[in-house]
Amino acid sequence: MGSLKKLLEKIKRNPKTVRFDELDMVLRRAGFERSQPRGGSSHYVYRKGNRKLVVPRRQPYILQAYVIRAIKHLEGVEVDEE
Repeated sequence: MGSLKKLLEKIKRNPKTVRFDELDMVLRRAGFERSQPRGGSSHYVYRKGNRKLVVPRRQPYILQAYVIRAIKHLEGVEVDEE
């Protein structure tokens, strides 16, 4: 099992302790494009096709509700191993 698939499983098992960088890596490898609005906003927007997901960068962990939304967007999407 690749390291990204392990990371995705870790995120699914415990969505309360997910760091922004971990979720960002999984989303980008799954083909989502990331953009950040201008003006110093902490919210990042991920897009893939007609899917759109907004995730605020928060330290040390992302709120569980955003992680659960990201998992729902990732279901059925293959993660590329590199």
